[in-house]
Amino acid sequence: MLQTELFINLHLNKINMDKKLLIAKPVAEELKTFTTYYKDSVFCNNVRIQEIIDYIMKSDGKRIRPTLLLLAAKACGEINNMTYNAAITVELLHTASLIHDDVVDESKIRRGRASLNAIYDNKMAVLAGDYFLSTALIKSVLTGNIELISNISDLGRDLAEGELNQLSLVKELIIDEDEYFQVIKKKTASLMSVCMRIGAMSVGASEEEVEKFTKLGELLGLCFQLRDDIFDYFTDAIGKPTGNDIREGKITLPLLYALRNAPEDEKKELLSVIFSYDYTDENIQKLIRYAKEHGGIDYAYKKIEELKEEAEAIIDTIPNVEVREALDAAVKYIVERAY
Repeated sequence: MLQTELFINLHLNKINMDKKLLIAKPVAEELKTFTTYYKDSVFCNNVRIQEIIDYIMKSDGKRIRPTLLLLAAKACGEINNMTYNAAITVELLHTASLIHDDVVDESKIRRGRASLNAIYDNKMAVLAGDYFLSTALIKSVLTGNIELISNISDLGRDLAEGELNQLSLVKELIIDEDEYFQVIKKKTASLMSVCMRIGAMSVGASEEEVEKFTKLGELLGLCFQLRDDIFDYFTDAIGKPTGNDIREGKITLPLLYALRNAPEDEKKELLSVIFSYDYTDENIQKLIRYAKEHGGIDYAYKKIEELKEEAEAIIDTIPNVEVREALDAAVKYIVERAY
């Protein structure tokens, strides 16, 4: 059973890698330039601090956000220094938010490796996050564009607001789908939305084009988060349901839907578990099983499909064929990714 699962994961990883190469193809050279500038932007002469920075950089993820920013810019004009500074700014801001999130969530793993706070403790992690955030501010100023800086500043506030709102919902246990979508718009979708928005802005795109890419980024961000939420209801690398979101008191869309449509007696029992924070392994399994058996996963996939179709309709209007194909691959990668 484990060998079969490993084979499936290897196959899915190969598919994901192929899609990532296709997504990056139109901006492959620009991504190399971005990576060089990005590493240079956080370099520190202090050996102790650089050691921490190096650890963070080794944990860097898929670069999906700067790739989307560069693709939006390429679709609307010629990539320039403002584009690079904008891409570096949002990636630095994203990295800072992840470092801080791990502290807030007390997470010990990030992308399959020990998180920064697990290695260096919370104090060092918070300060490292602040270092990346401050560097992001420096790079945003170098864009020389007040409107772009304003958009990035709003993004920073939205990310913090999304996290604060999510923590409030955990405490208040407001089980409401509209609230859920407001949280993920601020916490996840806003980042992809602003990436594509400022990518278009950096090359002087028209207001209509800027708004088009802003909406596309939001749709991709919503798909990304919904896919993440579905992962929580299935197995991890060792074959056990994760349930991490539920354990942290985060009631995501699959369980929200199942609860909304549950018979009153069953709903009462499940809500009793949730409102009492009685998240034993047995109760988490019960909630996961209930969400699966009562259409929660299917409903989340249905929402993803609706958002995907809306995103594809926007992509179809992009004249640049190479960028259009790359963004089609991006949609499929986000929706179908295995991790």
